[in-house]
Amino acid sequence: MTCATNHQYLMNEDHPFSAIVLRKQLQVSPTHTSPLLFFFNQIFLPTPNNKPYPPSFFLAEPPTSLMACASNAFSLSLSSNPNSKSSSDFNPNSSDFFLRLNKPAKVCLRGLSSRELNLGRVAVSRTRGIRGRICANATQVMDQSVGEKSSKAPTIVEVDLGNRSYPIYIGSGLLDRPELLQKHVHGKKVLVVTNATIAPLYLDKVVDALTKENPNVSVENVILPDGENYKNMETLMKVFDKAIESRLDRRCTFVALGGGVIGDMCGFAAAAFLRGVNFIQIPTTVMAQVDSSVGGKTGINHPLGKNLIGAFYQPQCVLIDTDTLYTLPDRELASGLAEVIKYGLIRDAEFFEWQEKNIEKLMARDPTALAFAIKRSCENKAEVVSLDEKESGLRATLNLGHTFGHAIETGFGYGQWLHGEAVAAGMVMAVDMSYRLGWIDSSIVKRVKDILLQAKLPVVPPETMTVEMFKSVMAVDKKVADGLLRLILLKGPLGNCVFTGKYDRKALDDTLSAFCKS
Repeated sequence: MTCATNHQYLMNEDHPFSAIVLRKQLQVSPTHTSPLLFFFNQIFLPTPNNKPYPPSFFLAEPPTSLMACASNAFSLSLSSNPNSKSSSDFNPNSSDFFLRLNKPAKVCLRGLSSRELNLGRVAVSRTRGIRGRICANATQVMDQSVGEKSSKAPTIVEVDLGNRSYPIYIGSGLLDRPELLQKHVHGKKVLVVTNATIAPLYLDKVVDALTKENPNVSVENVILPDGENYKNMETLMKVFDKAIESRLDRRCTFVALGGGVIGDMCGFAAAAFLRGVNFIQIPTTVMAQVDSSVGGKTGINHPLGKNLIGAFYQPQCVLIDTDTLYTLPDRELASGLAEVIKYGLIRDAEFFEWQEKNIEKLMARDPTALAFAIKRSCENKAEVVSLDEKESGLRATLNLGHTFGHAIETGFGYGQWLHGEAVAAGMVMAVDMSYRLGWIDSSIVKRVKDILLQAKLPVVPPETMTVEMFKSVMAVDKKVADGLLRLILLKGPLGNCVFTGKYDRKALDDTLSAFCKS
């Protein structure tokens, strides 16, 4: 029996020094003398053409230094001290072991030994003032050479929509569970829609999951440019072009592999192609996992407003492999947490209180905390969607801060701020307006601002946003009815909100004036 981690860790090539931390317990007795073998099967270094170096092996006998043998491409040491750059203090009884690498861009790590190697936690930490840490669970498995896999069942949240109900699978390593995807593919042709960032990381894994022991299925892919600024008709046409060129039929399945932009565009393409084909969501960002992949909202942006062109179209399933979050940039992680915080504010006070106590764990990518936050968020979203699929009332409450936030995204320029960043500032503005109306007390205003700041999210709009810019964009918001702008505002104790057009317009004007310079 061995223990393997097989994740990819992205590190900025500008970081002069990074450490991979092997936490919990390395089961080695004080007299253990057999060597430990660390196999780095792909070391990505900041090379001009971004090509991987050949596979490299590292061998160490505690307490001997663990050094690289790939032409001194980088140095590496095994230590029990996080502040040490050598292995002279290696202690086989220590519960923490630190592998230090000099400027790797991406690492796939597997630990192997003739004895059991029990890695309870793997973390990537950045020193010299670089904020952020990427954490990953190490799952105990049989040696992969014998083809065994983890049998741990995923958590399943059901979206109850009658005969259009579907499951949300949540768990670690789900992309290595082909049966989960394959049972939702009904035809013989699949089109994976992804982007240039995600494709190198997960496209091959998804194709393998779709085709393993399933030779009748053929998989095509289309790789779109990454970013909110590409969420438009021109980019959407690339999906249709590929589908038509590949002669896909009505029994085909589209698979959205990526964040919210990819999910929205792939879903809209599936809704429109041949007047509707099946599609599956595989979200790879916190934002998509806790919000946009669930509920069937699909669409693209228009220069005059965000998400104004689209359709309600439900997927066959949502597969959330939490391991994909280990390659997520810190800024994207924080952006997604804005939507997590939203659920607590509008309908789940207990969840918000949990967030306040665990925000540091979420920012540090604690696997248990993230898994719980994703599950609880999906449960909230699924319940609301089941009650109000087409957003006739209740579902609109999920848009707390979004009317202000969408105005920021549109006015400031798509892609300048991430969606969650704009929503965070928008939530602060909505909460400020709620307070001005006398609907909440000042303690809620403070708590909202505090948790967003802890999540490293903005709490004010960009300085270039003016009152007139806000009003102009908000006038064409999807929640406008008969010329009346309806807003989601907090009212009463924490966890309560209203969707209403009945409010004092002066409160809105005062809020906009307070947050804008002109």
